[in-house]
Amino acid sequence: MPPTTLLLAAPRGFCAGVDRAVLIVEKALESYGAPVYVRHEIVHNTHVVESLRREGAVFVEDETVVPEGAVVVFSAHGSPPEAFANSKRLGHSLIDATCPLVTKVHNEARRFAEADMDIVLIGHEGHQEVIGTMGQAPRSIRLVETPDDVDALEYDHDANIAYITQTTLSMDETSAVVGRLRERFPMLHQPKKDDICYATQNRQDAVKDLAGACDVILVVGSQTSSNSKRLVEVSRDRGTPAHLIDSAADIDEAWVRDATTVGLTSGASAPEVLVEGVIDWFRDRGLQKVRTVTTVEEDVEFAMPSVLTRRLQGSGASSTDGSGSSAPSASARART
Repeated sequence: MPPTTLLLAAPRGFCAGVDRAVLIVEKALESYGAPVYVRHEIVHNTHVVESLRREGAVFVEDETVVPEGAVVVFSAHGSPPEAFANSKRLGHSLIDATCPLVTKVHNEARRFAEADMDIVLIGHEGHQEVIGTMGQAPRSIRLVETPDDVDALEYDHDANIAYITQTTLSMDETSAVVGRLRERFPMLHQPKKDDICYATQNRQDAVKDLAGACDVILVVGSQTSSNSKRLVEVSRDRGTPAHLIDSAADIDEAWVRDATTVGLTSGASAPEVLVEGVIDWFRDRGLQKVRTVTTVEEDVEFAMPSVLTRRLQGSGASSTDGSGSSAPSASARART
């Protein structure tokens, strides 16, 4: 028998930063024509990357392999300063798709470094966002992931230290690390506003709301997506089994065979079409009831980079977002 009910988390899916980044690549292809080179995956979702690749985007990990004078978009995760310097030297037409919330963390890192502070970055080693953030002040930043990492820091008790965080972590994940930092360093400085992305927190809160009402939760997102993996962990931490899937094709029927109520959400880089595919998978098996559980409404929008806006206006290409505005913006495309 199929589950009785499928509960859809809201918000879910694309955040404003991801929406903006994908739109930047689409509009760059429209304005400049293919190929448009993209430094790193524009967002961490296999479906999105493959779709843009079919349209003419070329994804590279190193901007120095991009031909001189070519169009290159830097991904939403942020890039270190030397990457921008390399593109400038090669005469690239550079479009920066870094999420504004990541840019905020970069600015904090530089400000703390200019104030001669040591900086502790809470994040996951090797993640593209962490690489970009550490590049803002490489001599000043030390990376930690756990409270034990804090204990290993070789700073004096009264050191002038500030902390910043990777935007796609969870509040639950960082609280223990921040707590240990405060214990060790009473003079600890913190960002003026929390670094955890609003969309990351909202999606985690939505999963918390679902967890108590569901037998199992499915999270649509790629294995490379940090925020998607956090959603799985949030559910499991509350005792509700959860599984990360790229699409409906990844569902194991054994996961839901004995479930009465299944929860469904998606990471901030997962397009809604993949969620719709999962809903269809359940309906094909006889599911009748689909209900949305709304935790909070999102209305965040980010403007497009001015260099691309000017290009679109100058070429006569469409630069509206459906509202008649001549300056494109992007907002989360999550369905509620």
